[in-house]
Amino acid sequence: MALIKKPVTGMKDIMPEEMEIRDYAISVIKKTYADFGFSSIETPCVENIANLTSKQGGDNEKLIFKILKRGEKLKLESAKSEEDLVDGGLRYDLTVPLVRYYANHANDLPMPFKALQMGNVWRADRPQKGRYRQFMQCDIDIIGEETNLAEIELILATTTTLGRLGFKGFQIRINDRRILAAMAAACGFPEERFGEVFIILDKMDKIGMDGAAKELVESGFSQESTDAYIGLFRGLEEAEDQLRFLEEKLQGVISPEVIPDLRTVIDSVSAVRAADFRMVFDPTIVRGMGYYTGTIFEIAMPELGISCGGGGRYDKMVGKFTGRDVPACGFSIGFERIILILMEQGFKIPGRPQKTAFLIEKNLPAERLQEVMVRAQEARAEGKQVLIARMAKNKKFQKQQLKDRGYEDFEEFYKNPIAK
Repeated sequence: MALIKKPVTGMKDIMPEEMEIRDYAISVIKKTYADFGFSSIETPCVENIANLTSKQGGDNEKLIFKILKRGEKLKLESAKSEEDLVDGGLRYDLTVPLVRYYANHANDLPMPFKALQMGNVWRADRPQKGRYRQFMQCDIDIIGEETNLAEIELILATTTTLGRLGFKGFQIRINDRRILAAMAAACGFPEERFGEVFIILDKMDKIGMDGAAKELVESGFSQESTDAYIGLFRGLEEAEDQLRFLEEKLQGVISPEVIPDLRTVIDSVSAVRAADFRMVFDPTIVRGMGYYTGTIFEIAMPELGISCGGGGRYDKMVGKFTGRDVPACGFSIGFERIILILMEQGFKIPGRPQKTAFLIEKNLPAERLQEVMVRAQEARAEGKQVLIARMAKNKKFQKQQLKDRGYEDFEEFYKNPIAK
């Protein structure tokens, strides 16, 4: 029986052309984040199943690729539940591993700690365009900074990175989980059901306010609370200053520093931005992860109708490991979507070295082959990329393939010392 040559569903092989762009993007990302003082780290792809199922990851906890116990620990005949069979899983994001990493090494790390981590994560999701079961994430996080300096630095670093990759006209949409909670509380929704309210709110951009109102009532919420809630959003649509509108409406319900701090983030980033983008307050952003406690944000590309990254503050997560809360905030670029967009736009790597192909005749004498090698080494020393390959029978087709891979110049070497 022949082996299966296609990759597992939801995973993909990466061709050289895409890999070049991925490597370039990674280099830009790492260089830019280093400029902002972030340090690269790495964590294992496998985490303890207890960490991955701690009710911090929202719906992603339903998508874990779980790993069976090994050797004598795997006792199939006596197992009564999944817990008896499973002790690990492939990470579904990089935040849970980062917090475990910090909890384990806190005494050896600076405070605050600015971390950069890039790596593959796995989710047993339904594959679709731009969404895979194995994909790379690119996270920056600041642990130990309690003020909004963390949010400002994260947004500036991320937007500067996107600008250096050639992206323009995008938006950073920003909200705060405390505003979400205050709006729900002010309208009379019971606190223990806020999560249900937010799930419906998260769909408002697709179903509209009327659709959201209908779903709230159908979910058992009172008409009075629903009308008040939708009324808040209608008022926000008409308000010239949305944050001031909320300050007035939520007075006494929300901590007085929350909205001014959010305004400071928006104004500070807008004042010193290094890329072409806009800061936009969006009261409908929810973010699905259960660990967010404060500011939340997303990268939106309105022209393409997609988001390609997000993050927020998660001040309670470190305490799950250490028993002591430490402020933390992070931002993740949707790396796979960024690469997909660059590929579809025909992105060309700026400043890429000239690519030259030396095509050599078959059975070239050793002396001539050495001459070619010397020429190639000299060209590489000049900063060129040089490929040495035997001439194919169909040389025209061979050259076209090489041109498709970015080779611009060709030199042909024959047995006689004449180079073309």
